[in-house]
Amino acid sequence: MKKYEAVIILNPNLSSKVDEFKKDFEKLLSDNSFSIAKTEDVGRRQLAYSINNHNKGHYILFNLEGDPSKLIELETKIKYNESIIRHLFIVVKEHKGEDSSLFTESKNKKSEPVDIEEEKERKADKPKEDQQIKEPKESSPKKVDEDGEE
Repeated sequence: MKKYEAVIILNPNLSSKVDEFKKDFEKLLSDNSFSIAKTEDVGRRQLAYSINNHNKGHYILFNLEGDPSKLIELETKIKYNESIIRHLFIVVKEHKGEDSSLFTESKNKKSEPVDIEEEKERKADKPKEDQQIKEPKESSPKKVDEDGEE
């Protein structure tokens, strides 16, 4: 039995049906004799590049343990699931007990309060700096003859 970390990126339009997908996926894993050590629902995140005309995706991470020969069957079934826009299985030596960096980053981002007044002030101050128009330097006009020479 090998240990795996699986990252599943779902179609962002299915964010409301994530719990249903997780139940179906967990059933698929158990049918293929995989045990789930941990599940992390990271949520909707911006993708680095567009996948199937989607700029965002719903990330779910799984820590799994199972037979490598069954992984091929599992990937074949996942490949034809239209809800999944990307998937990745990585072999690991041990599952870490802590939350993944994706999960902690998304939790921190959600918990950080944005001070709206500070944002407004910052945006209001910026154009004032740009609006300062510098007067052009005065220069004497150059005299040019009919041939265009100075």
